[in-house]
Amino acid sequence: MGATVYADAFFVAFRLPNTFRRLFAEGTFNAAFIPSFSSEKVKGTKYAKKFADDVLVLISLILLFIVLIAEIFMPVLVYLIAPGFVENDFKFNLAIELTRVTFPFLFLVSISSFFSGILNSNNKFAAAAAAPIILNIVMIIAIIFSYFYDSNYSKNLSYSVTLAGIIQLFFLIFFTKKYYKPSIKLKIKINKNVKFFFKKLLPSIFSSGINQINILIGTIIASFQVGAVSYLYYADRIYQINLAIAGIAVSTISLPILSSALKAGNEKKVNKIQNKSLELSLLLSAPACAGLIIASEEIVNALFGYGSFKAEDVKLTSKALMYFGFGIPAFAIIKIFANLFFARHNTETPFHVSLVVVLINVFISLIFFKSIGFIIIPIATSISAWVGATIYVFLLIGRKYLIFKKDNIINALKIILSTILMSVALLLVLEHFNSQLIYSNSFKFIYVLFIVLSLAMFYLLLCNLMGILKNKKDNNYQV
Repeated sequence: MGATVYADAFFVAFRLPNTFRRLFAEGTFNAAFIPSFSSEKVKGTKYAKKFADDVLVLISLILLFIVLIAEIFMPVLVYLIAPGFVENDFKFNLAIELTRVTFPFLFLVSISSFFSGILNSNNKFAAAAAAPIILNIVMIIAIIFSYFYDSNYSKNLSYSVTLAGIIQLFFLIFFTKKYYKPSIKLKIKINKNVKFFFKKLLPSIFSSGINQINILIGTIIASFQVGAVSYLYYADRIYQINLAIAGIAVSTISLPILSSALKAGNEKKVNKIQNKSLELSLLLSAPACAGLIIASEEIVNALFGYGSFKAEDVKLTSKALMYFGFGIPAFAIIKIFANLFFARHNTETPFHVSLVVVLINVFISLIFFKSIGFIIIPIATSISAWVGATIYVFLLIGRKYLIFKKDNIINALKIILSTILMSVALLLVLEHFNSQLIYSNSFKFIYVLFIVLSLAMFYLLLCNLMGILKNKKDNNYQV
């Protein structure tokens, strides 16, 4: 769809339910649910099941109410998330129509996250991690259908979002039935444990989903510039791949282990998990950061530089991607740092840190949007992320939640050195393949894929030679 009116309208329609998908999928629900559910499991299976049933019923009712209200007042909602569309009646009305179609996905994906939380609590991650692939597959099928039947891409994609939500929910229910079978009762009893969970959930949504909130704010501001919503969306697609690997995956896996270690009072294991999680996050985010800064244009060009996506669109999207790239290590580290509070049933501190991050992001974006344009949004996102990471460091060290050892500092320096050497190699390789990476080359994706895989192998080889990837046997924590 390029960066057209239809693309802008669909990306706004997809932004709100997709923001909730990411909020819940990226650990927000887990951050509040896993520690509480794990505590109930210690008491016995009966207590854990009752707690899960109560949470499921309440969440379902709340979400149904939100979806119903949103469908009724959709013009107001679209105005709030894309006020710049009001100047174009066609774009505004199209966004309203498409958002009405996609919005039920919010309910479906949120309930899916509940079942993912059950699986993660039982240290089962594969099904929950694979579930979002369903959305991609269904959307790809919708695109192929639209192409062969010359149908409306934006409308078919919107319907595919809700359809994927239904399939994803049943997929997770199937894999969860071994560990939990819901017993839905109309009589709702809100006990102190359920109240405690919801008390933690709201600040957890804000703090754990800080990146998504920043992007949503960016979409609102960008709606005043033609094509800007699309440029940010395309850049965000690439940026999120790196963030998912470096931050979300590591934090999702470490939270249940961290919660268990804290309950057992094993401080040595807790410290080991914290430091190894940070080390792994830096190992993955540092090269991603360097790669996106150096090769943003080549990557965007290889992925999107065809058909309706013109050379000018490539340049603008790649510029946004480059500035997003600067913030990858910060957002990845924030995910790990937030876990250190979530595992201790503390969602208030991450909430306050996230509030500061959002305010800084909004302030910078609004002040400079008129003079710089939409590109200020990724700049503000990255700056605010580094501020948040810095605040976390001081808070964690001050509370003695985080204790760095000599080995951790040495490994961090080795990772940085490996990233620098990889970056030099990347610059040389890009120069060598310069003529093959131009916009008009139809096979540029193959060259970029080769470069990415080659440099990834080179980076891992450097890390291995420096001893970073060596697996030291440890009875408390296995890497």
